[in-house]
Amino acid sequence: MASLVSHPDEIRVVTKRFGQGATDLDRYLALDGYQAIQKALAMTPDDIITLVKNSGLRGRGGAGFNTGMKWSFVPKQSAKPKYVLCNGDESEPGTCKDRLIFEHDPHSVIEGVMIAALAVGSHTGYIYIRGEYRYLSVIMQRALKDAYARGFLGKNIFGSGYDLDIYWHGGAGAYEVGEESALMESLEGKRGIPRIRPPFPAVVGLWGGPTVINNAETLASVPPIILGGPDWYANLGTPKNGGTRMFCLSGHLNRPGVYELPMGYNLKKMIYEVGGGIPGGRALKAVVPGGSSTPILLADEIDVAMDFDSLAKAGSMLGSGGVVVLDDTTCMVKFALRTIKFYQHESCGWCIPCREGTDWLKKTLTRFHAGAGMKKDIDNIYYLAENMLGKTFCPLGDAAAMPTMAFVKKFRKEFEDHLDGKPCPFEKAAEPVMV
Repeated sequence: MASLVSHPDEIRVVTKRFGQGATDLDRYLALDGYQAIQKALAMTPDDIITLVKNSGLRGRGGAGFNTGMKWSFVPKQSAKPKYVLCNGDESEPGTCKDRLIFEHDPHSVIEGVMIAALAVGSHTGYIYIRGEYRYLSVIMQRALKDAYARGFLGKNIFGSGYDLDIYWHGGAGAYEVGEESALMESLEGKRGIPRIRPPFPAVVGLWGGPTVINNAETLASVPPIILGGPDWYANLGTPKNGGTRMFCLSGHLNRPGVYELPMGYNLKKMIYEVGGGIPGGRALKAVVPGGSSTPILLADEIDVAMDFDSLAKAGSMLGSGGVVVLDDTTCMVKFALRTIKFYQHESCGWCIPCREGTDWLKKTLTRFHAGAGMKKDIDNIYYLAENMLGKTFCPLGDAAAMPTMAFVKKFRKEFEDHLDGKPCPFEKAAEPVMV
């Protein structure tokens, strides 16, 4: 199966139960399942938070914020109920890691939500799964039902006196609800548009109560940390970037797939050794390092450690871990157009810079790639994107702006080659596929 590709450099932490039938509760228990939550029940909330904080686990959804630190922002006392939300709305082009966790090890996500709930004093959790992942939602709902049947959820979990309910919630097929405040709006039954912040979810979140929101991979990483300890997990990665990461390799590669590698793994090695290099021995042109919202890297910029801090210094982001490899047959103008079409389509339309900016970028790039562009369009594309950056209610505007600016800055000559009605020199070349 393509989902179970492997490489000797992989370190199986989140993926250690893949292919071992762990969707079955008894099998999950036989593979150390639900041991971490039982250990956590004997710890204080502060001890759990400190342990996760010291592990160096950072949000795997893209923001890269320290998970334990995020949990610590939730007030200890609250007049309103507290909530834990698992963000499984995986919609970033080039990213397909959470899908595999739901498919092969759903109980690990449930257990991660349980531990997060203990840490912040919550008695209610939600697992929000992307609307298009319908078959995975069936798996998750069955896993929740089995956990309730064994007394692992509900009243008095594991005989501890602690009550905890966790519910599945299906998304409506909107990229925007991957943004945490829009996710809460959707879960409350409203249109999935972002909220103005502050207040932040840790203080005023779901139904006005303090709320923790973490990505599915982040939560699935928590049980191993509880069992293995913070030092073990931290030492798997680089300083301040603990653990492993599920990297989604796609595009022009001989061995595309999802691989769990240590944080800080070299991108060049990832492409040529883990991914098997480029088909036909073609030259590498560029790499999208962390999903379509991250600025592209040139072929001579890929000797970089794949962690949050190193990629930030390189002028890009680790994002959601979606590595898209592009060979020398790729038209970067067309790739820029394809990228902006996605963000224009997925904009919720609430704020003007994003709604109008993405639409004008799509129109301009469409005309430009068709051979009807003008020289001033190149600067206008950059100017439009630059004026969206940091001026929208949520990061979707930035997600559209940052890669667009990088396309123009790094491939300006290629844009110029499309001027004066010249046909696209790459028109007949094969397009890369983002999984």
